[in-house]
Amino acid sequence: MKIELIKGDITKMEVDVIVNAANSSLLGGGGVDGAIHRAGGKAILEACQAIRNKQGKCKTGEAVITTAGDLPAEKVIHTVGPVYNGGKREEKEKELLANCYTNCLKLAEENNLISIAFPNISTGIYRFPKAMATEIAINAVKQHKSKIIETVVFVCFDDENHECYKSLLNG
Repeated sequence: MKIELIKGDITKMEVDVIVNAANSSLLGGGGVDGAIHRAGGKAILEACQAIRNKQGKCKTGEAVITTAGDLPAEKVIHTVGPVYNGGKREEKEKELLANCYTNCLKLAEENNLISIAFPNISTGIYRFPKAMATEIAINAVKQHKSKIIETVVFVCFDDENHECYKSLLNG
């Protein structure tokens, strides 16, 4: 798998699938979740509602796939990152964040999608330390051996996340 890094808007990515850092309701929210729902249109919300009606909420670390609606990607994988509280639960939170990346990659493979773009999961309002989240993301992707996925793109919206990725990928 080739790993790429860009600073930009994930809703503009021309890849097979983009990942949405969703909340457990799957019904849109702030940050990247809201941006994806706005740019993708009502088809994404309707697909998320159908999933909710079938299985209920999406659990932290899990992932589901929908249409991409009006986005240039074919599909959107929605994953729920952990809220970072540190302390006694930090190891569990790290494991749940790694699961987000691993489960998205597995779902992409199951759907024969060869290029995937990830946002910075849990580093916004979920308060995961950016450097720690970057290390977890890169390690999860590098440890995942895929015969299907050819390209993984980390899409950073802000300078701080972009610098974290750049230093670890080039280091």
